[in-house]
Amino acid sequence: MKRLLVIGLVATFSVGLAAPAQATFGTVLPTLSRNLVSYYDFEHPARGNKTLEQDGGRSGTSLQLINGGADMRVRDGAFRRSRNSVQLKQINPEAAGNDDWKAGLYSETGVPTLKSFNGARQASIMGWVKMTGQNPAPNSNSANPDDLYGAIGLAGVLTGDSNGHAVRALLELIQVDGELKLVTLARRIDGGESQTFAAAEPWQKLLPQNEWVFLTATFDFDTGAMALYRNGDPLAGRYVTAGDPWKLEGEPEPDLASATDPRGYKIGGSYPQNTREGNACNCRMDSLMFLDRAAHPWEVYLQYRWMKG
Repeated sequence: MKRLLVIGLVATFSVGLAAPAQATFGTVLPTLSRNLVSYYDFEHPARGNKTLEQDGGRSGTSLQLINGGADMRVRDGAFRRSRNSVQLKQINPEAAGNDDWKAGLYSETGVPTLKSFNGARQASIMGWVKMTGQNPAPNSNSANPDDLYGAIGLAGVLTGDSNGHAVRALLELIQVDGELKLVTLARRIDGGESQTFAAAEPWQKLLPQNEWVFLTATFDFDTGAMALYRNGDPLAGRYVTAGDPWKLEGEPEPDLASATDPRGYKIGGSYPQNTREGNACNCRMDSLMFLDRAAHPWEVYLQYRWMKG
Protein backbone atom coordinates (compact mmCIF):
# COMPACT_ATOMS: atom_id res chain seq x y z
CA MET A 1 0.00 0.00 0.00
CA LYS A 2 2.82 2.39 0.87
CA ARG A 3 4.58 1.73 -2.45
CA LEU A 4 1.32 2.31 -4.36
CA LEU A 5 0.86 5.62 -2.55
CA VAL A 6 4.39 6.70 -3.47
CA ILE A 7 3.85 5.77 -7.11
CA GLY A 8 0.69 7.85 -7.02
CA LEU A 9 2.67 10.80 -5.70
CA VAL A 10 5.11 10.44 -8.61
CA ALA A 11 2.21 10.71 -11.02
CA THR A 12 0.97 13.80 -9.18
CA PHE A 13 4.36 15.44 -9.45
CA SER A 14 4.65 14.55 -13.12
CA VAL A 15 1.20 15.77 -14.12
CA GLY A 16 0.19 18.37 -11.55
CA LEU A 17 3.39 20.41 -11.22
CA ALA A 18 5.39 22.44 -13.64
CA ALA A 19 8.81 21.10 -14.54
CA PRO A 20 11.58 21.86 -12.05
CA ALA A 21 13.63 25.00 -12.50
CA GLN A 22 15.47 25.12 -15.81
CA ALA A 23 18.77 25.30 -13.93
CA THR A 24 18.28 21.68 -12.86
CA PHE A 25 17.95 20.58 -16.51
CA GLY A 26 14.46 19.18 -15.76
CA THR A 27 15.38 16.02 -13.87
CA VAL A 28 15.33 17.06 -10.19
CA LEU A 29 12.36 16.60 -7.90
CA PRO A 30 10.82 20.03 -7.14
CA THR A 31 11.09 19.58 -3.37
CA LEU A 32 14.85 18.99 -3.70
CA SER A 33 15.65 21.70 -6.24
CA ARG A 34 15.67 24.53 -3.69
CA ASN A 35 18.45 22.77 -1.74
CA LEU A 36 20.42 21.71 -4.80
CA VAL A 37 23.88 23.23 -4.38
CA SER A 38 25.38 21.49 -7.43
CA TYR A 39 24.11 19.22 -10.19
CA TYR A 40 26.23 17.70 -12.95
CA ASP A 41 24.63 15.71 -15.78
CA PHE A 42 27.69 15.81 -18.08
CA GLU A 43 25.65 17.15 -20.98
CA HIS A 44 26.46 20.83 -20.49
CA PRO A 45 30.10 21.71 -21.22
CA ALA A 46 31.11 25.25 -20.40
CA ARG A 47 31.04 27.57 -23.37
CA GLY A 48 34.51 27.72 -24.88
CA ASN A 49 35.98 25.09 -22.56
CA LYS A 50 34.73 21.51 -22.89
CA THR A 51 36.98 20.34 -20.05
CA LEU A 52 34.58 22.10 -17.66
CA GLU A 53 31.04 20.94 -16.83
CA GLN A 54 28.36 23.48 -16.04
CA ASP A 55 26.57 23.30 -12.70
CA GLY A 56 22.79 22.92 -12.86
CA GLY A 57 22.48 23.76 -9.15
CA ARG A 58 22.19 27.15 -7.52
CA SER A 59 25.91 27.55 -6.74
CA GLY A 60 27.09 27.70 -10.36
CA THR A 61 30.29 25.82 -9.49
CA SER A 62 31.86 24.47 -12.67
CA LEU A 63 33.40 21.01 -12.44
CA GLN A 64 36.71 20.10 -14.06
CA LEU A 65 37.03 16.89 -16.10
CA ILE A 66 40.57 15.98 -15.11
CA ASN A 67 43.11 14.35 -17.45
CA GLY A 68 40.56 13.04 -19.96
CA GLY A 69 38.81 16.34 -20.68
CA ALA A 70 35.94 16.30 -23.16
CA ASP A 71 36.63 12.64 -24.02
CA MET A 72 35.31 11.73 -20.57
CA ARG A 73 31.75 12.51 -21.70
CA VAL A 74 30.35 9.30 -23.19
CA ARG A 75 27.04 8.42 -24.86
CA ASP A 76 25.62 6.27 -22.09
CA GLY A 77 22.82 7.88 -20.10
CA ALA A 78 21.72 6.23 -16.88
CA PHE A 79 18.01 6.80 -17.50
CA ARG A 80 15.59 7.55 -20.30
CA ARG A 81 16.00 11.34 -20.41
CA SER A 82 19.78 11.22 -20.06
CA ARG A 83 22.14 11.00 -23.02
CA ASN A 84 25.61 11.30 -21.50
CA SER A 85 27.58 10.21 -18.48
CA VAL A 86 31.18 10.72 -17.39
CA GLN A 87 33.78 7.96 -17.77
CA LEU A 88 36.19 7.67 -14.86
CA LYS A 89 39.09 5.25 -15.02
CA GLN A 90 42.66 4.36 -14.23
CA ILE A 91 44.96 4.88 -17.21
CA ASN A 92 48.31 3.37 -16.30
CA PRO A 93 48.26 1.12 -13.21
CA GLU A 94 51.92 0.20 -13.63
CA ALA A 95 53.29 3.68 -12.97
CA ALA A 96 52.94 6.04 -10.03
CA GLY A 97 51.42 9.16 -11.46
CA ASN A 98 48.39 11.37 -11.73
CA ASP A 99 46.91 10.48 -15.11
CA ASP A 100 43.70 8.83 -13.87
CA TRP A 101 40.43 10.18 -15.27
CA LYS A 102 38.52 11.81 -12.43
CA ALA A 103 36.50 14.97 -11.88
CA GLY A 104 36.37 17.68 -9.26
CA LEU A 105 37.75 21.03 -8.21
CA TYR A 106 40.15 22.21 -5.54
CA SER A 107 41.21 25.45 -3.89
CA GLU A 108 43.51 25.73 -0.87
CA THR A 109 41.60 28.81 0.26
CA GLY A 110 38.20 27.13 -0.05
CA VAL A 111 35.58 27.42 -2.78
CA PRO A 112 33.28 30.39 -1.97
CA THR A 113 30.49 29.15 -4.23
CA LEU A 114 30.21 26.06 -2.00
CA LYS A 115 29.50 28.17 1.10
CA SER A 116 26.21 26.30 1.59
CA PHE A 117 28.30 23.53 3.17
CA ASN A 118 30.01 26.06 5.48
CA GLY A 119 28.48 25.44 8.91
CA ALA A 120 25.91 23.10 7.35
CA ARG A 121 23.49 21.16 9.53
CA GLN A 122 22.81 18.48 6.92
CA ALA A 123 23.86 17.30 3.45
CA SER A 124 23.09 14.72 0.76
CA ILE A 125 24.92 13.21 -2.20
CA MET A 126 22.91 11.47 -4.94
CA GLY A 127 23.73 10.08 -8.35
CA TRP A 128 23.97 7.18 -10.77
CA VAL A 129 26.95 4.80 -10.84
CA LYS A 130 27.92 2.00 -13.23
CA MET A 131 30.99 -0.15 -12.65
CA THR A 132 32.83 -0.60 -15.97
CA GLY A 133 36.21 -2.16 -15.17
CA GLN A 134 38.42 -3.67 -12.50
CA ASN A 135 37.50 -2.45 -9.02
CA PRO A 136 39.27 -1.86 -6.77
CA ALA A 137 41.97 -0.70 -9.15
CA PRO A 138 45.67 -1.67 -8.89
CA ASN A 139 47.51 0.63 -6.50
CA SER A 140 49.82 2.61 -8.77
CA ASN A 141 51.57 4.09 -5.71
CA SER A 142 52.80 0.65 -4.60
CA ALA A 143 55.88 -1.19 -5.84
CA ASN A 144 53.96 -4.46 -5.52
CA PRO A 145 51.98 -5.07 -8.75
CA ASP A 146 49.49 -7.22 -6.80
CA ASP A 147 48.49 -4.41 -4.43
CA LEU A 148 45.03 -2.93 -4.91
CA TYR A 149 43.66 0.32 -3.59
CA GLY A 150 41.81 -0.05 -0.31
CA ALA A 151 38.93 2.09 -1.55
CA ILE A 152 36.95 2.99 -4.67
CA GLY A 153 36.29 6.71 -4.93
CA LEU A 154 32.77 7.84 -5.82
CA ALA A 155 31.77 11.40 -4.81
CA GLY A 156 32.53 13.69 -1.90
CA VAL A 157 32.58 17.23 -0.51
CA LEU A 158 36.04 18.13 0.81
CA THR A 159 36.65 19.64 4.23
CA GLY A 160 37.79 23.22 4.66
CA ASP A 161 41.34 22.02 5.40
CA SER A 162 41.48 19.06 3.01
CA ASN A 163 44.63 17.93 1.24
CA GLY A 164 42.40 16.63 -1.54
CA HIS A 165 41.49 13.46 0.31
CA ALA A 166 39.81 14.40 3.63
CA VAL A 167 36.07 14.92 3.30
CA ARG A 168 33.13 16.57 5.02
CA ALA A 169 30.65 14.24 3.29
CA LEU A 170 31.42 11.20 1.15
CA LEU A 171 29.86 8.35 -0.80
CA GLU A 172 32.50 5.68 -1.42
CA LEU A 173 33.60 2.08 -1.05
CA ILE A 174 36.19 1.49 1.70
CA GLN A 175 37.64 -1.29 3.81
CA VAL A 176 35.58 -2.02 6.94
CA ASP A 177 36.99 -4.74 9.19
CA GLY A 178 39.01 -6.09 6.27
CA GLU A 179 36.11 -6.17 3.81
CA LEU A 180 35.27 -3.64 1.10
CA LYS A 181 31.89 -2.01 1.79
CA LEU A 182 29.67 0.64 0.25
CA VAL A 183 29.66 3.46 2.81
CA THR A 184 28.67 6.95 3.63
CA LEU A 185 31.42 8.70 5.59
CA ALA A 186 31.53 12.18 7.09
CA ARG A 187 33.65 14.45 9.25
CA ARG A 188 31.76 17.18 11.09
CA ILE A 189 34.81 19.07 12.38
CA ASP A 190 37.75 19.88 10.11
CA GLY A 191 40.69 17.78 11.24
CA GLY A 192 38.43 15.75 13.55
CA GLU A 193 37.32 12.14 13.53
CA SER A 194 35.05 10.71 10.89
CA GLN A 195 32.05 8.43 11.25
CA THR A 196 31.16 5.73 8.74
CA PHE A 197 27.86 4.00 8.01
CA ALA A 198 28.53 0.78 6.07
CA ALA A 199 25.98 -1.15 4.03
CA ALA A 200 25.50 -4.74 5.17
CA GLU A 201 25.20 -6.37 1.74
CA PRO A 202 28.25 -7.19 -0.41
CA TRP A 203 29.21 -4.27 -2.61
CA GLN A 204 29.31 -6.48 -5.71
CA LYS A 205 25.61 -7.21 -5.20
CA LEU A 206 24.80 -3.53 -4.72
CA LEU A 207 26.89 -2.40 -7.71
CA PRO A 208 26.88 -5.18 -10.33
CA GLN A 209 29.23 -4.79 -13.26
CA ASN A 210 27.81 -2.79 -16.20
CA GLU A 211 24.53 -1.93 -14.46
CA TRP A 212 23.33 1.59 -13.66
CA VAL A 213 22.45 2.03 -9.97
CA PHE A 214 21.05 5.14 -8.24
CA LEU A 215 22.85 5.76 -4.94
CA THR A 216 22.07 8.26 -2.19
CA ALA A 217 23.90 9.18 1.00
CA THR A 218 22.41 11.52 3.62
CA PHE A 219 24.12 13.21 6.56
CA ASP A 220 22.78 14.98 9.67
CA PHE A 221 25.62 16.67 11.55
CA ASP A 222 23.31 17.64 14.43
CA THR A 223 21.89 14.22 15.25
CA GLY A 224 24.71 12.06 13.90
CA ALA A 225 22.34 10.16 11.62
CA MET A 226 23.52 8.89 8.24
CA ALA A 227 21.76 6.73 5.67
CA LEU A 228 22.39 4.92 2.40
CA TYR A 229 19.88 4.18 -0.37
CA ARG A 230 20.00 2.07 -3.52
CA ASN A 231 17.49 2.66 -6.32
CA GLY A 232 15.34 4.64 -3.89
CA ASP A 233 15.24 2.03 -1.12
CA PRO A 234 17.10 2.32 2.21
CA LEU A 235 20.00 -0.05 2.83
CA ALA A 236 20.55 -1.90 6.07
CA GLY A 237 23.91 -1.25 7.67
CA ARG A 238 25.80 -0.21 10.77
CA TYR A 239 27.84 2.63 12.20
CA VAL A 240 31.51 1.68 12.29
CA THR A 241 33.01 3.99 14.94
CA ALA A 242 31.86 3.65 18.53
CA GLY A 243 31.43 6.58 20.89
CA ASP A 244 31.04 10.18 19.80
CA PRO A 245 33.49 10.80 16.92
CA TRP A 246 31.64 13.95 15.78
CA LYS A 247 31.74 15.48 19.32
CA LEU A 248 27.97 15.95 19.47
CA GLU A 249 27.61 15.76 23.26
CA GLY A 250 27.24 19.03 25.13
CA GLU A 251 26.89 22.63 24.09
CA PRO A 252 26.64 24.50 21.81
CA GLU A 253 23.54 23.30 19.98
CA PRO A 254 22.72 22.68 17.23
CA ASP A 255 25.82 20.83 16.07
CA LEU A 256 26.99 22.03 12.67
CA ALA A 257 29.83 21.29 10.27
CA SER A 258 32.92 23.47 10.56
CA ALA A 259 32.38 27.07 9.54
CA THR A 260 34.75 26.84 6.57
CA ASP A 261 34.16 26.75 2.84
CA PRO A 262 34.91 23.29 1.42
CA ARG A 263 38.06 23.08 -0.64
CA GLY A 264 36.07 21.47 -3.45
CA TYR A 265 34.56 18.24 -4.71
CA LYS A 266 36.23 14.93 -5.55
CA ILE A 267 34.63 12.48 -7.98
CA GLY A 268 36.00 9.11 -9.06
CA GLY A 269 39.04 9.27 -6.80
CA SER A 270 40.97 11.60 -4.53
CA TYR A 271 43.22 14.63 -5.08
CA PRO A 272 41.23 16.74 -7.55
CA GLN A 273 44.18 19.15 -7.63
CA ASN A 274 45.78 16.29 -9.63
CA THR A 275 48.93 15.87 -7.59
CA ARG A 276 48.64 12.09 -7.38
CA GLU A 277 46.34 9.17 -8.11
CA GLY A 278 44.27 7.78 -5.27
CA ASN A 279 41.39 5.27 -5.04
CA ALA A 280 40.66 5.38 -8.76
CA CYS A 281 37.21 4.21 -9.87
CA ASN A 282 36.76 2.34 -13.15
CA CYS A 283 33.17 3.41 -13.55
CA ARG A 284 30.70 5.84 -15.09
CA MET A 285 28.58 8.40 -13.24
CA ASP A 286 25.55 10.42 -14.24
CA SER A 287 23.47 13.24 -12.78
CA LEU A 288 25.44 13.83 -9.58
CA MET A 289 23.59 15.95 -7.02
CA PHE A 290 24.99 17.70 -3.93
CA LEU A 291 22.41 19.12 -1.50
CA ASP A 292 22.71 21.17 1.69
CA ARG A 293 20.09 19.15 3.56
CA ALA A 294 19.32 15.49 4.15
CA ALA A 295 16.76 14.23 1.64
CA HIS A 296 13.77 12.50 3.23
CA PRO A 297 13.35 8.78 2.45
CA TRP A 298 10.23 9.49 0.39
CA GLU A 299 12.14 12.13 -1.60
CA VAL A 300 14.94 9.69 -2.36
CA TYR A 301 12.46 7.19 -3.72
CA LEU A 302 10.55 9.82 -5.68
CA GLN A 303 13.78 11.20 -7.15
CA TYR A 304 14.65 7.73 -8.41
CA ARG A 305 11.17 7.33 -9.89
CA TRP A 306 11.26 10.88 -11.31
CA MET A 307 14.38 10.05 -13.27
CA LYS A 308 13.33 6.57 -14.34
CA GLY A 309 10.04 7.97 -15.70
